[in-house]
Amino acid sequence: MEQFKSELLLPAGSLSRLKTAILYGADAVYSGTPDLSLRARSCFPLEELKEGIDFVHNANKKIYLTLNLFSHNKDADKLAVFINTIKELNPDGIIISDPGVFQYVHDRVPNLPIHISTQANVSSYLTVDFWEKMGAVQCVLSRETSFKEIVEIKEKCPNIKIEMFIHGAMCISYSGRCLISAFMSFRSANQGACAHSCRWKYKMYLEEEERPNQYFSIEEDDKGTYFFNSKDLCLMPKLDKILEAKIDSLKIEGRNKTEYYVAQTARIYRKAIDDYYSKPNNWDSKIYMNELETLQNRRYTLGFFDGIPGQTAQDYNETASKSDYRNCGFVREIKDNVIVLELRHKLSKGDEFDLLSPYQFSPYKIKLGDIKISNSNKIVDTVSPGQLNIAIDICVPKEDIKLFPKYTVARIKIK
Repeated sequence: MEQFKSELLLPAGSLSRLKTAILYGADAVYSGTPDLSLRARSCFPLEELKEGIDFVHNANKKIYLTLNLFSHNKDADKLAVFINTIKELNPDGIIISDPGVFQYVHDRVPNLPIHISTQANVSSYLTVDFWEKMGAVQCVLSRETSFKEIVEIKEKCPNIKIEMFIHGAMCISYSGRCLISAFMSFRSANQGACAHSCRWKYKMYLEEEERPNQYFSIEEDDKGTYFFNSKDLCLMPKLDKILEAKIDSLKIEGRNKTEYYVAQTARIYRKAIDDYYSKPNNWDSKIYMNELETLQNRRYTLGFFDGIPGQTAQDYNETASKSDYRNCGFVREIKDNVIVLELRHKLSKGDEFDLLSPYQFSPYKIKLGDIKISNSNKIVDTVSPGQLNIAIDICVPKEDIKLFPKYTVARIKIK
């Protein structure tokens, strides 16, 4: 009998991010377009989505499309178009949160596997059982569900797959059901257009009824506070317990994140998962955590893993990244023993950066000499990415070039 393995599920907010996720070890990706998922700020035109689905299936991986809005009357007409398109695309599943949308799709495409979105806020076995009886095949549990509850849900609902978040941003409200963004910037989180208003700095005061015009500050100083600002979820320290519990799918948040974020989370969690299955008794999270710290992050928290978190899950002082590393670019193409690196960060002669191969865990160090602009004879000492998709040529020993296929990412330390 084939060994059970949890699915590693990565976000794919564009075609390049989809291909990056698959290259770096994702078992499945989730994606959508404005026309199909009714999600705002998508970078996935329909033709590219078709290409992406073919790419995923050719790699023997899976892709799930999102339809996880809370519907309004104006959305109903778009669903008919969606049904016709979904039959043509043939994804491996569809992610839905709205019961009315669920029924609409299930009635018209009964053989299409339906997953329940995080925005449905499923956090008990009663709700999982309800969705299973409705015809769902997989439920992603809300970020607010503790691990103890998840294990109990898994035990009481053995015939439906359970999905849980293991990494990414945390919401101030129940998994996306938040009105702060709509109130502050007229962009609804429930329609996929969150402005992340919870990351903004606020000043808060109290006025007591019997003392009009006397304002009492609830902050510690006069600089304001980021009192909505959660640290980022990272369950790598608990990954062995999650894998031991045989959770079906492990989800990483971030459809609007960069190729670097997708590559790093995929390769690190892929390595950690494979190492656990190979030698569970020798597994240690430290080596993987060291790499996750190189991602831009607001510091990490275990979220609701052990129950309701305390104040340590929040960063009240700032939202700036705590990482010393930045996205440096990605491999656009290979020419003989030359890598064409499309830049995402300023580089200067003498700089050292890392290429992160999908085929080895150790970073590959590159130290820049003279910088040659790709497709030109121009040699410079400093180059910035700008808005022109600037790329540079980097010579690599011929025996190493196979380590760096198209979409390989690079990072640079900035301090």
